[in-house]
Amino acid sequence: MDAVAERPNPLSNATSNILPLNQARLVIFALAVGGFAIGTTEFSAMSLLPYFARDLGVDEPTAGHVISAYAIGVVVGAPALALLGAKWSRRKLLIWLMGMFAAANALSALAPTYGWLVGFRFLSGIPHGAYFGVAMLVAASVVPPQRRAQAVGRVLIGLTIATIIGVPLATWMGQALGWRSGFAVVTVLAVLTVALLVKFVPYVPPDPGASPLRELGALKRRQVWLTLATGAVGFGGMFAVYAYLATTLTDVTHMSSHAVPIVFCIFGAGMTVGTFATGWLADRALMPTAGGLLLWSAASLALFPFAAGNVYAVSAVVFMIGCGGGLGTALQTRLMDVAEDAQTLAAALNHSAFNTANAIGPLLGGLAIAHGLGWESTGWVGAALALCGFAIWAASLFDESRTSRRETARRNAPAHCGR
Repeated sequence: MDAVAERPNPLSNATSNILPLNQARLVIFALAVGGFAIGTTEFSAMSLLPYFARDLGVDEPTAGHVISAYAIGVVVGAPALALLGAKWSRRKLLIWLMGMFAAANALSALAPTYGWLVGFRFLSGIPHGAYFGVAMLVAASVVPPQRRAQAVGRVLIGLTIATIIGVPLATWMGQALGWRSGFAVVTVLAVLTVALLVKFVPYVPPDPGASPLRELGALKRRQVWLTLATGAVGFGGMFAVYAYLATTLTDVTHMSSHAVPIVFCIFGAGMTVGTFATGWLADRALMPTAGGLLLWSAASLALFPFAAGNVYAVSAVVFMIGCGGGLGTALQTRLMDVAEDAQTLAAALNHSAFNTANAIGPLLGGLAIAHGLGWESTGWVGAALALCGFAIWAASLFDESRTSRRETARRNAPAHCGR
């Protein structure tokens, strides 16, 4: 049995936060709607890129900086807002974060120039990581400890379903009504989330000892860094393929451009299935589930170059790669164990790590393509990154085992000395 799973739930000093099942489901639903809004804007910006590039008078490579600005906002905003909100109740912090997200997306829809759009997309990214981090802590706190990974997974389901429903909807609206409507619909979703948070998320007073200084204590813990590194590297494999999937499908698989969105929906379906399954498995064996997912991802990504030439084979492999996205649930739950009393910062940093992976994967995949290895070579790059993530996971497991043995020996030392 996973040793970590036996630890007490560190999210609360009491079990009084646990709610009846129906109430807990409403809380998690409200949090997941926010995830749906965030997932919709994060991924639909890529499909709306050609439209706002043309309307704002810039070429597509330049317009791509809009997407980068959002990712930078996530990386910067996650730890900053987690620290600034350390003394706030989690309910209040969630409402303010989603309100900020709504306002920034509304401004994006009204941006008069390309420069303003870049700035507004940066602002949109700032609440992203902190919202997910705090939302998952709240979800895990309202259910019994043995169901916390499933609760975390259900918040992430909002993001995965966004890739199946939200992104096609925003893309269709962008095509039919103009790119600004794509950001406008996200604004509506964010306002709806605020209303749901106000209605369903209970107020729990902040921990009297909470402070930015205590949250920074997470950065002193080796296991926190190893967990974040596992995600930053291991997740990069998935993004190495995802970033160039559309072009691979048209140039290698020879699919019609109109059929490409179907494969992206298949990817989203894989993420949804993987996230559901991971929540159930991680509640039973957390670290083995994380390690198994990294090996699953490595194997799936290694199959991609062989499957890229056939539409049915590549669709099946893309589904398998999407299933590997369940790793986020396992790593988020792991951080709850190793962060101790610095929960908020550690949870938010997981999404900074996720967006670091979103930078590493496409960068290395692009280098492979630029060196003439072909579009399908992103699969080999992805497999290598997943295996590197597995190596970091193994180092984390070894370090924890060694530390546990040392602590056991230290506790037993006085007894031996007295004999």
